[in-house]
Amino acid sequence: MLVDSGRRGVVRFGWTLVLGLFLGGLLTKLMELTLPEATAPRDFLLTSVDASVGPLSVDLVAVAFELGPVTLTLNVLTLVGIAIVAFIVRSWI
Repeated sequence: MLVDSGRRGVVRFGWTLVLGLFLGGLLTKLMELTLPEATAPRDFLLTSVDASVGPLSVDLVAVAFELGPVTLTLNVLTLVGIAIVAFIVRSWI
């Protein structure tokens, strides 16, 4: 075989996850703008769980930088975005 199918699967999974998170974030912002305030669907769709890591400091002799904090926010629409992208990738590729 010329192509390593295991590595291709990992790369495809990573891109699917990243694009799904972006699509889920877009769907979340659209629902924030369109749904009326204080309704049950709005509360269900926009309630999120946050996971945070950071800050990470790296101090080398010539260069010093700080990364963070990195936060991952998950809600129902984020999971829907990941599912949509996974469905498209599975049927397309």
